[in-house]
Amino acid sequence: MTASTTHRLTGRRTLVTGSTSGIGRSIALALAGEGAAVVVSGRNKDAGAALVEQIRSAGGAAHYAHADLSEGAPAATELANAASEALGGPVDLLVNNAALLVPAQSLTEVDEDVIDAALSLNVKAPALLVAAFVPGMIEAGGGAIVNIGSISGAIGSPVSALYGATKAALHSLTASWAAELASKGIRVNAVAPGPTMTDENAAYHDTLRSLSADTPEGRPGTAAEVADAVVFLASEQATHIHGVTLPVDGGYLAAR
Repeated sequence: MTASTTHRLTGRRTLVTGSTSGIGRSIALALAGEGAAVVVSGRNKDAGAALVEQIRSAGGAAHYAHADLSEGAPAATELANAASEALGGPVDLLVNNAALLVPAQSLTEVDEDVIDAALSLNVKAPALLVAAFVPGMIEAGGGAIVNIGSISGAIGSPVSALYGATKAALHSLTASWAAELASKGIRVNAVAPGPTMTDENAAYHDTLRSLSADTPEGRPGTAAEVADAVVFLASEQATHIHGVTLPVDGGYLAAR
């Protein structure tokens, strides 16, 4: 957990979906490091418990809530209730990170079950959670939502059409939710990572380096860099920012 002298998120009650590994894990650590109380959620109970212990050992506040958001509305409602109960009040910062990373496939190879699974986790689950948490945010006087999109939602790729489509949908939802909720004191923004190295995708680090070689910065990003962008958008430093999708990609999109 990165030490902070400013603690930009002290007092914030936070849920990060899909945060037992990868980018979500780094986001949870960064938010806790800035003073937020964090509910870690995901399907891996052991990994969740280990992350909670790491945050608490560093002086932060964290809880774990099991969730399989592919199960639809019942799972989203259960997670919303569990998070609010664990935090002792309504969540005022929601990070929609959980997603199905669809394997690279030609459009002729993707079957209906994969389409349904990707839409369920990458689009429907964030929509259900926003609907569940927004009333409490409004009652509490405001809040923030940060969606984790992808540069795949902003470009065309011959073998990742489905994944890109789900992230493009999330980017669009971000803008629409921002337009609807800004007047109610809720800011909605998104972060769109480019090629990003994590412990979990170590087998693909050479591929990620190759993909990033001709970008302006010439290297892949790190999960911590994505997390820093989330912290910024969640903080009071971003109070006049609504509906943006912020690329964290080393200039990947700019170079295209």
